[in-house]
Amino acid sequence: MAIDIRPDDLTSPEMAELISIHAQTMLASSPAESCHFLPIDGLRQPSVTVWSMWEDGALTGCGALKDLGDGSGEIKSMHTRSHLRGRGLGRLMLEHILSEARARAYSALWLETGSMDAFIPARRLYEAHGFELCGPFGDYSEDPNSVFMRLWLRHPASSSVHLTGI
Repeated sequence: MAIDIRPDDLTSPEMAELISIHAQTMLASSPAESCHFLPIDGLRQPSVTVWSMWEDGALTGCGALKDLGDGSGEIKSMHTRSHLRGRGLGRLMLEHILSEARARAYSALWLETGSMDAFIPARRLYEAHGFELCGPFGDYSEDPNSVFMRLWLRHPASSSVHLTGI
């Protein structure tokens, strides 16, 4: 499989469509008040890096990493086109994001995903890469429709990051 993962400026119609599909998928699986995806303008913020994934000229998926400003990051907008799921594309994108987070010397990676059955494959993917359940972080609050996870990239005792709600 020849997969190309590259930074994306979110200006192509293909990416706009994929981000829209991602939003629709989240809203179809979770109550709107529990959906924390970033709209395309939110992904265009300087604190967010977005990657697109291509195979033979076709956009297959995307992922993003938000710099939380405290030496850690948050995984955002992980999405693989539905007809391509089960091929390991999400794993490839996650491993790319993990590599970038380590290159940035982040102390930890955080994420929020859904608690519903539709999100079981995502939670299993994150668990397989060492993510553990945790409490809400940043501006998130407890929500029965959300699952919060973190991965320490450096031992927490060696980090000066102050975390609350955990």
